Amino acid sequence: MKTIDLRSDTVTHPTPAMWKAMALAEVGDDVLGDDPTVQRLEALAAERLGFEAGLFVASGTMGNLVALLTHCGRGDEVILGDKSHTIVYEQGGMAGMGGIMPHTLLNQPDGTLRLEEIEGAIRGDNIHFPRTRLICLENTHNNCHGVPLTAAYTAQVVALARKHGLGVHIDGARIFNAAAALEVDVRELTRGVDSVTFCLSKGLCAPVGSVLCGSEAFIAEARRNRKVLGGGMRQVGILAAAGIVALEEMTLRLDADHACAQCLAEGLAAIPGIEVAPSYTNMIYFGLADSVKMTAYEVSARLRERGVLVLPRDARNFRAVTHYWIDADAVDGALEAVRAVVCG
Repeated sequence: MKTIDLRSDTVTHPTPAMWKAMALAEVGDDVLGDDPTVQRLEALAAERLGFEAGLFVASGTMGNLVALLTHCGRGDEVILGDKSHTIVYEQGGMAGMGGIMPHTLLNQPDGTLRLEEIEGAIRGDNIHFPRTRLICLENTHNNCHGVPLTAAYTAQVVALARKHGLGVHIDGARIFNAAAALEVDVRELTRGVDSVTFCLSKGLCAPVGSVLCGSEAFIAEARRNRKVLGGGMRQVGILAAAGIVALEEMTLRLDADHACAQCLAEGLAAIPGIEVAPSYTNMIYFGLADSVKMTAYEVSARLRERGVLVLPRDARNFRAVTHYWIDADAVDGALEAVRAVVCG
């Protein structure tokens, strides 16, 4: 039985082109600065997102932490959303590793932070307060149903940050999904910000890694912070080669994943007992109506028996994510399984 894995777009395995690129990759010692494949990936990533330089890191979590450590000192403060990945899923690394204070604001349903609330959260020059240094955004926003943030909104945040002498960092784990959904060049979504991370292994099929982009000076300092976190890897060009394929090929086909997500969302909405939130990119959030007496965990277990994997978020709700290895047949198979489990 073929497994239909909808738990995340991190479950993807490399494409044939990636396996070939990894097998043939020219490598060196990246810590010593002589891995040509890593250098090519970093330069390509920076160019694609409109920055001077890039830094290959092991994960999006590492990329965000390196960025925060580079922007902020101990006791400094970061303004970010209460539903952001950095707050919810990154183990409090900014505080634990960097002594950085998070100042959380309410994420709106569209993933944004209210501009007036951002401005109200910025500390004045007072010895009693931490210094506000940075505003962090997330695009697409995972916990807000994968919604993309527009270039216009980001530009407003950048203008506000400049007014107060602050930096702006984007956790752009799925920023290429945002660009595809909004039908804009990804550089429109990063214009004016100081740094951005994006993930090569979420939806782009690379096995490992993210890239942090910024100015040359910023990335030089970020490289030091990567090293102290244990992120200095050696012949990492083997992994970077897959990242190059991800950038050159996989970023161009994300609309297909979004189309599958829409089909899945529409199909789920037609099943009695299933309630579906709006789907914007490759994520589908859905839940069980009161008429369904099983829990999400029980439904998930029964779906697994039928070869369909979804991620329960709590006792009543799920997340499903489409990706390169989910096609129309997989969507049909998933819907058939959900219908059989929920409707009996």
